[in-house]
Amino acid sequence: MNQEPPTLQVRNLTAGYRNRRVIHGLTLEPIQAGRVTALVGPNAAGKSTLLRALAGLVRTDGSIRLGEDELTNLSFVERARRVSFMPQTLPQGVRLSILESVLSGLNVNRADLWGASEEDSRAHALRVLDRVGLIEVALEPLDRLSGGQRQLASLAQAIVREPRLLLLDEPTSALDLHHQVRVMSIVRSLAAEGRIVVVVLHDLNLASRWADSIVVLHRGILYASGPPEDAITARMLEEVYRVEGRIEPCSRGLLQVIVDGSA
Repeated sequence: MNQEPPTLQVRNLTAGYRNRRVIHGLTLEPIQAGRVTALVGPNAAGKSTLLRALAGLVRTDGSIRLGEDELTNLSFVERARRVSFMPQTLPQGVRLSILESVLSGLNVNRADLWGASEEDSRAHALRVLDRVGLIEVALEPLDRLSGGQRQLASLAQAIVREPRLLLLDEPTSALDLHHQVRVMSIVRSLAAEGRIVVVVLHDLNLASRWADSIVVLHRGILYASGPPEDAITARMLEEVYRVEGRIEPCSRGLLQVIVDGSA
């Protein structure tokens, strides 16, 4: 990417749905490019709502600034040029091949976000599919994919237009260990290229292994943030997740979360 690596700044953000506010006046430490930030917390903590707020998919008040751009002031198309969102699941019954679905990621509201010829766009989409390991099934229909392949196809759709900010909502949900490692390895490489990656994860061990920083949400507000060793603590497990647990290093020095029982 040619742009100067951006910083994501979230200040006094309130977000939610028509009759329900989920995120309450949230301010985060600036999130730097080149790093993976994991959003964690129990069910209904506001993780997915925050991610959708960053993507411009729910109502918000406050400031979301990406580099020099105030995202809340941009049109949906202009925001899509900078930000890409991977939902928890792909919609069912989509009659497209994997390649066609990835090519569709280069267009939003009939606006071409890639600005290349049809031939160059197709070659680029194929390179993305090769990166995620789906090149051999590029012409297969989406509805014939396994769960792991569908997650990889969804990831390919999200990264095909090379966003500055990549938002991933539970990209490892329901995946086996092999596909979890594959997806998170790709996520790490995408951040290393100078992107900001924000990912919702339920598995605290997975978050502590792959993320540079952790944001812990609790009832729509910020409970803690920082490197895994600071954000994931026994006290946090008790107060946020309502369990008794221990944080211990494995033989490689990585954090392990061990839950002993309900608090």
